[in-house]
Amino acid sequence: MTTPATVDDYIAALPERSRAILGRVRSTIRAAAPGATESISYGMPAFKDRGRILVYYAAFANHWSLLPRSKAVIEAHREELGSRVTGPGTIRFAYDEPFPTALVASIVADRLAENSARRDG
Repeated sequence: MTTPATVDDYIAALPERSRAILGRVRSTIRAAAPGATESISYGMPAFKDRGRILVYYAAFANHWSLLPRSKAVIEAHREELGSRVTGPGTIRFAYDEPFPTALVASIVADRLAENSARRDG
């Protein structure tokens, strides 16, 4: 897959199952961070808050991932995330599990708070 120019291009190139889930991820993040802007960064969709990355998300063959770029946020949600954490900044979700709307929204809210604290700090 070549690097997409836009988030719409990225999502449009996915198989239907991935496209549907990433559409939900995208709308959940938009609702949690209505002022955030979208871009492609490192070949993945990303949301930024005042120029700072909030989260990345991406589709893979057997799962989708949310990458909040924050060890503190992952640790704050460790109990809810369980074995979904697969690296220092990667959270992996199976396509066939229920969509975690509240968890994604909470992670985004925590990232907004972190970015705000850094700006104001």
